[in-house]
Amino acid sequence: MNKKLIYFFGILILASFIAACGGTTEPSANGTNAVNGVNAPNTNAPVNKVNGPLTTVTATPAATTNNAPTLSPVYKAYCAAWVKNDEAALRKIYSTDTIKEFEKQMKEENVKTLVKFLSDDQASNELCEARNETITGDSATAEVRTKGYPNGIVIIFVKEGGEWKMTNRRPEGSLK
Repeated sequence: MNKKLIYFFGILILASFIAACGGTTEPSANGTNAVNGVNAPNTNAPVNKVNGPLTTVTATPAATTNNAPTLSPVYKAYCAAWVKNDEAALRKIYSTDTIKEFEKQMKEENVKTLVKFLSDDQASNELCEARNETITGDSATAEVRTKGYPNGIVIIFVKEGGEWKMTNRRPEGSLK
């Protein structure tokens, strides 16, 4: 059989399958969803993968409670050091334990510089912000954003020698 003909029938079968599985969901005036003419409650709950159609559920970002007045300067210094490829400055920003962990991983991965090792962060001065800090004694958390993490991630900061330092740790159970 001709390859073009096989390809055509494959596309035709796929299109038929997609059309057969489709259906419209249109909100009605009474707060229900009309699915193929049948009203169903509008619950906004995630759909169970086993019992219902797959849907994408996007987490709603947390509201900004503060602009991380204590931890923002630390994170801004991190971005500036990263942009300048300033290895010494990066080492001053991170906690002692974190630097030890980074050095161990760098050795295992045969990476020579901290800047190269942290390249996934894609830190820049364009997007470099911290927010929603929470400080408890000598430990703190803040949500930080970079080009590499535009939706933000929550990281732990620690106080060493009277200064706040970044860590490579995240709070247990944090979704971000």
